[in-house]
Amino acid sequence: MAKKALITGITGQDGSYLAEFLLKKGYKVYGLTRRTSTVNFERIKHIEDQIELIQGDLLDQGSLHDALYTTQPEEVYNLGAQSFVKTSWNQPVLTGEVTAIGVTRMLEAIRAVNLKIKFYQASSSEMFGKVTETPQKETTRFHPRSPYGVAKVYGHYITVNYRESYGIFACSGICFNHESPRRGLEFVTRKISHGVARISLGKQKKIELGDLKPKRDWGFAGDYVEAMWHMLQQDEPDDYVIATGENHSVEEFVKLAFDVIGIKNWQDHVEPNKEAHMRPAEVDYLVGDYSKAKKVLGWEPKTSFKELVRMMVEADIEMEKKNHS
Repeated sequence: MAKKALITGITGQDGSYLAEFLLKKGYKVYGLTRRTSTVNFERIKHIEDQIELIQGDLLDQGSLHDALYTTQPEEVYNLGAQSFVKTSWNQPVLTGEVTAIGVTRMLEAIRAVNLKIKFYQASSSEMFGKVTETPQKETTRFHPRSPYGVAKVYGHYITVNYRESYGIFACSGICFNHESPRRGLEFVTRKISHGVARISLGKQKKIELGDLKPKRDWGFAGDYVEAMWHMLQQDEPDDYVIATGENHSVEEFVKLAFDVIGIKNWQDHVEPNKEAHMRPAEVDYLVGDYSKAKKVLGWEPKTSFKELVRMMVEADIEMEKKNHS
């Protein structure tokens, strides 16, 4: 019998890569999708015939219970969230409802349907926020700097709480920034790769960006979903930092992206607009220590920063060419 997994957020970047990975492992994959007036299955359309989509919403307790009851999965991967940091200031209550309380709703559904279901929670490096030590590891104190980061801290600790209170096999992966050609256009990395692609094809002249100084630990989403799976295959549930151990500034990302299309004087194509992209509180310096994941899970990142930037720019050039034709 094939193992069954339910993924929330299956239409997102991580959900689509995880679904692909689990299908290759021979899983029966179910995806929880919200009812929306415009359907966005772009990231999963190449595997849509191999997965089964179930309607449900992290805001609706009954729908989660029904989804688990009808699919009876061995594993649940909770990747669904209001995941854009900037939006969390405009919609802090919604962010709390989905990204924080949504985790409790899913854990409650597991408790009601089957305590043996293994649970993965997508935690985030944004929980560290104003960092108290470098690099950040599983024991580093949290100091989130956005409603999103605060909501993720709640989701993280409620996962620990249900593990300790009810014996649920519940793990959190504290994932540092991970990108791919499937990243949403509102995220700075994809904004850069897409803008550079359009500049290379003569479709635009400049990219408007905020502060180029913040540093992030950027990995490839396709590598990170493998770590999620490994966590649920262990004998004991635990939490792990998933990162590359390197960090790079936004400026470095920009420079490498322009290198891909052979432009050295990238400054001529960047329009700084810090005001428009200002956040009430910024996270300046994140870099993760993934040594525990390496030791226990045997996991390490495969894709270098340079390869990641190239992959994203080249994919966007292909996409823009197709749009043109």
